[in-house]
Amino acid sequence: MELVLLRTHFKESTLGALYYRGNFICFTIELPWKDNQRNISCIPDGNYLLKHRNTYRLGPHFRVEQVSERDGILIHPANNAQEELQGCIAPVSQLTGLGKGIFSKNALDKLFLYYERSRNLEEDLFLRIESKDHSDALMPS
Repeated sequence: MELVLLRTHFKESTLGALYYRGNFICFTIELPWKDNQRNISCIPDGNYLLKHRNTYRLGPHFRVEQVSERDGILIHPANNAQEELQGCIAPVSQLTGLGKGIFSKNALDKLFLYYERSRNLEEDLFLRIESKDHSDALMPS
């Protein structure tokens, strides 16, 4: 099962929209692209395996596997990329500015529905990331 993240890079952040088979799931916020540098850059475009995790600090979330030259990349709740992310991806229900959104836990809960569906189908859950200019669709009004 494959989720698709279409994202646009801005100087201050990276904004995205996550889809399953063309159906919108939620928005995403990330740090800006800075040549895949640890802790200050979003990850490169590519295809990644998602693994479910649950930790005391973050609760349930996803680990993004096989990221080139990076480790510890997660999909977890956050509403401000600059203050709460170090290269990870945060799902949000609504974008409120560059690198900012609201209702991140609600958006993550929606992602878990797709994880459960993939488990029921006995399939792995993959994330395909593509970057281009989607700014017209992503910029909060």
